[in-house]
Amino acid sequence: MTTTIAEGNAPSRAQQIVEAGDVIFATTRPAQMRWAVIPDQYSHQIASTGYCVLRPDTSVMLTGFLAHMLGSDDFRRYVEANQVEGNYPAIPDGRVRAYRLPVPPLEVQREIAGILDKFSQLKAEMEAQLEAELEARRRQYDYYRSNILTFDDDVERVFLGDVATIGTGSHDTKDAVADGEYVFYARGREPFRLDSFDFDETAIITAGDGVGVGKVFHFASGRYALHQRAYRIVPGEQIDARYLYHYLVADFTRYLERTSVHASVTSLRRPMFLRYPVALPSFEEQRRISSILDKFDALSTDLSIGLPAEISARRKQYEHFRDKLLTFEELPA
Repeated sequence: MTTTIAEGNAPSRAQQIVEAGDVIFATTRPAQMRWAVIPDQYSHQIASTGYCVLRPDTSVMLTGFLAHMLGSDDFRRYVEANQVEGNYPAIPDGRVRAYRLPVPPLEVQREIAGILDKFSQLKAEMEAQLEAELEARRRQYDYYRSNILTFDDDVERVFLGDVATIGTGSHDTKDAVADGEYVFYARGREPFRLDSFDFDETAIITAGDGVGVGKVFHFASGRYALHQRAYRIVPGEQIDARYLYHYLVADFTRYLERTSVHASVTSLRRPMFLRYPVALPSFEEQRRISSILDKFDALSTDLSIGLPAEISARRKQYEHFRDKLLTFEELPA
């Protein structure tokens, strides 16, 4: 048996008053596909736009079962196939109501929801442990990196402007295209794409303003495009590019804190880079340090190895098990 989400099951955007037991899920990217069951303390509250409210008829479908169905791979594919494109792609409520749900007997729904609840809790607990372990490793790495990049007074110090070329790009965020051929570095952690490139080089990229100032760094190699308020730092021959990258990640924020007359820095200017002091050990020592830190960096951040891969594997395991439990054969009409 299957059912269609009906008008009574999915209140219109104009209503948006939620009750305990309602299921809400985000219809608009980037939060799309996130869902939650409304607990008692949030009954009679107003749901913001961007969320669809589903009110199951519990004589036919249990709340827990519906909630897990909304997390299924089948529903995700349906949303992707039926969303309306735009600045913020979204699936209209009417198309949500048209989604056909399997309706096994209530006792089967209850058993499936109970199994998935327990499995989801175990997954969350395991992920929390792994995330805590990963955070501990990152803190350990930050401490080690800070120490390995601390030098005695006899090590030469130079200004960044003496060992690197520093400049900005020319593009704005609105220039980005979804499937562009080249990486387009802007001011955030996630780069965009563009069909043209500005530079073909090895460079370190950082934000000139916004929340990423002094904290977000990218290592560019090859052709890329650059935002007009992002900076490119191109190392000269006397400094190892990866060494400089690690040095900036470890020290540049502290440099801004030491030199700024304000409580926080909201934008950077070229002279702030030019006068930034960098410790310059021998080139061989730079390469040795960058090789060590690259390995630590990979262990901390690469999803193909280490703890992040373990977290990803646990999520995929849960999703596979959930989708198996929520796959049913439709009976002939």
